[in-house]
Amino acid sequence: MLHPDRLLPSEPGVRSIARRLYESVAALPIVSPHGHTDPRWYAENEPFPNPAALFVTPDHYLFRMLYSQGVPLEALGIPRRDGGGGSVETDPRKVWRLFARHYYLFRGTPSRMWFDHALEQVFGIEERLSERNADALYDRIEAALRRPEFRPRALFERFNIEAIATTESPLDPLKHHARIRDSGWGGRVVTAFRPDPVVDPEFPGFTENLDKLGEITGEDTGSWEGYLAALANRRAYFKSFGATSTDHGHPSAATADLPRDEARALFAAVRRGTASSADAELFRAQMLTEMARMSLDDGLVMQIHPGSLRNHNGVIEERFGRDMGADIPMGTEYTKALRPLLRRFGNETALTIILFTLDETSYSRELAPLAGHYPALRLGPSWWFYDSPEGMRRFREMTTETAGFYNTVGFNDDTRAFLSIPARHDMARRIDCGFLARLVAEHRLDEDEAQEVAHDLAYRLVKQAYKL
Repeated sequence: MLHPDRLLPSEPGVRSIARRLYESVAALPIVSPHGHTDPRWYAENEPFPNPAALFVTPDHYLFRMLYSQGVPLEALGIPRRDGGGGSVETDPRKVWRLFARHYYLFRGTPSRMWFDHALEQVFGIEERLSERNADALYDRIEAALRRPEFRPRALFERFNIEAIATTESPLDPLKHHARIRDSGWGGRVVTAFRPDPVVDPEFPGFTENLDKLGEITGEDTGSWEGYLAALANRRAYFKSFGATSTDHGHPSAATADLPRDEARALFAAVRRGTASSADAELFRAQMLTEMARMSLDDGLVMQIHPGSLRNHNGVIEERFGRDMGADIPMGTEYTKALRPLLRRFGNETALTIILFTLDETSYSRELAPLAGHYPALRLGPSWWFYDSPEGMRRFREMTTETAGFYNTVGFNDDTRAFLSIPARHDMARRIDCGFLARLVAEHRLDEDEAQEVAHDLAYRLVKQAYKL
């Protein structure tokens, strides 16, 4: 089912070069510095329950496509939080059959490639999923999941994962990470600090979240100084569980550097719940600068993921909750937005800020020139909607001429779908090797240099950027 030359250039001479480059990096360990897999899996090491729960229900790439074609989320086993609507499908086999019936929808998508890769490479299944063979493949996968070699820790080792980061709220007690640490298992699973619930005034329950932050840390989160101290406290706690990075999912890339009295007054407004939308945006902007300051102090790498209008479908959010596949990219401005933060910290060689985008038009116009100048900046890889062969190619084409390869940070998979991790990294390695092969074929790069760059993009740069 998987062609050995998939994703490599079609022109024979360039393909030959790409093959050699890919062979030199294909077996390198996977470093996954930013993702959303569940730390409970590695802590408890229990079998995955069934094929539908493993592949379909947790993967918003899959169920957003099915929903777009009229498949109700309840039919995929996803319960409504408001208690309304029709019955929720509780039979995972029926969920799997429904997915198989609609598998044709994923033709040409990266989800199709990731799923086929998992079937063949993980379960040894070399036939395409269809309504006809759905039950047979379900039985094969379910039987495999009962075996010890398909438990989370065994798959972690089989996938050659050197390190993986999960992502948690500052309010998370990190009990699963504590259990992993205390288990004696050698797999490296670290956390990452995602402060959105306590830095975004428009986040649901923001005021209550600040109260809880104060309870956890013993700091007075009713004051600006106590609030900042509480955040520094939690960052140190996350570092004690291996965290090397923070992650900031803001609507825009806006930053601010307010005088202390103005910042204190702004915090008082958001703490009282009287802040306007403009105040909320200014507060988020100020907090990115505050987080950069803290990163300079504690060494945590800072990731900024702006440009998503999250939970765009209000009906879905009301019925099923947040993060249910209805997040839509927006145009995002970076040059003016980042200037306040960069004027203060952009020249710091001890600070690393990794920028992501969902607005490809900014790659060559703003992001590559910014990363090609400021020592503190690096470009994150193609993210979310551009985590695809075409998206990865466009990223290299639009950024390399200005930022080069060494102002980027390799690849991260940013996924909740555990079995897609090897497929995503393999895809990135193939695309990068194809891009490098073209440079070699056009006599713009020698092949020995291309091999070194391929290794750096697949392995070294991500370890260096994320301090792993």
